[in-house]
Amino acid sequence: QVQLVESGGGLVQAGGSLRLSCAASGRTFSINAMGWFRQAPGKEREFVAAISWGGRSTTYAESVKGRFTIFRDNAKNTGYLQMNSLKPEDTAVYYCAAARSVARMTSGICDSWGQGTQVTVSS
Repeated sequence: QVQLVESGGGLVQAGGSLRLSCAASGRTFSINAMGWFRQAPGKEREFVAAISWGGRSTTYAESVKGRFTIFRDNAKNTGYLQMNSLKPEDTAVYYCAAARSVARMTSGICDSWGQGTQVTVSS
């Protein structure tokens, strides 16, 4: 079992930046991909970004390409999501997830989820 704990959410003005962190513990050796999803009020959860645990592969939703960057620090078992040029439509609860592969993650097939952290972007 892998436990994931997110941090770094908050309130920011449009155009601003935030960095989310996701600390993993437990059976971290079973993680092959870590990523982020988000869910806005009244909408379904959607994929945001993923990274292979080795860091060779990353993938992003079209809506965040060029603005968000996903990276990880394996020594700390921690993944990050750097969010720049934030827009009001980025407002959502952001969830960290772990999966057996980036492909499974982008399909929404994840083995572990964090509790979520709120990101609010004001206009």
